[in-house]
Amino acid sequence: MNLRAAPNFRAAPNFRAVWAIYRVEMARAFRTVLQSIISPVISTSLYFVVFGSAIGSRINEIDGIAYGAFIVPGLMMLSLLTQSISNASFAIYFPKFVGSIYELLSAPVSYLEIIIAYVGGAATKSIMLGLIILATAALFVPLRIEHPFWMIAFLVLTAVTFSLFGFIIGIWAKTFEQLQLVPLLIVTPLTFLGGSFYSIHMLPGIWKTVTLFNPVVYLISGFRWSFYGKADVSVGVSLGMTLVFLAICIAIVAWIFRTGYRLRN
Repeated sequence: MNLRAAPNFRAAPNFRAVWAIYRVEMARAFRTVLQSIISPVISTSLYFVVFGSAIGSRINEIDGIAYGAFIVPGLMMLSLLTQSISNASFAIYFPKFVGSIYELLSAPVSYLEIIIAYVGGAATKSIMLGLIILATAALFVPLRIEHPFWMIAFLVLTAVTFSLFGFIIGIWAKTFEQLQLVPLLIVTPLTFLGGSFYSIHMLPGIWKTVTLFNPVVYLISGFRWSFYGKADVSVGVSLGMTLVFLAICIAIVAWIFRTGYRLRN
């Protein structure tokens, strides 16, 4: 199939197609509400209860913040990263698996519109989940958000960036097992080691330096700063790292559609 010959380049945007794909993705989330929403919230709440109780009884405060409140941004980020990737990767992989991807590519829908619809749906579900977790955490600990605009900005940027990352994984994957490979073996460990449950200033010198090579550190640090005004690294660096990763994901997606990588067959 010649992707370049498909009617994917038009002057007028096809908003109806974008809305149709987006609505289908959102409907799928509400049809599987136990798996899409309730299960991640329960899992995150268990993290919160276990770490908050077990470690919180030994660590009262970090940087003047009660330990239970300190870990909330990290737990939100853990759920946001994994769910953004999972939602977007499954959304684009399933049409490949059943063969309907060719109908989509030959339809009067541009590549940009396909990306907006799928990534927008995945990011929306992740943001909703993050806000639900935030509301749930507020039942356990007193929270404050000193910079609400930047909290929303980091939330949206992270959801969109990792939904794009998940979109790439969904195109790359050949099996359902490969869909879970990156979230389970790479993203989750990096999140745990990225300061979700501690400040990197608590680490010895060499390990603190090594941790700075973990890109998730910058996401969690910037997000925590929006809550409490405390950060392990500069907020400008955190924002810059997020935008760089977003730009890399956009470039990779553009290359995929330009070359037809794992879409031709």
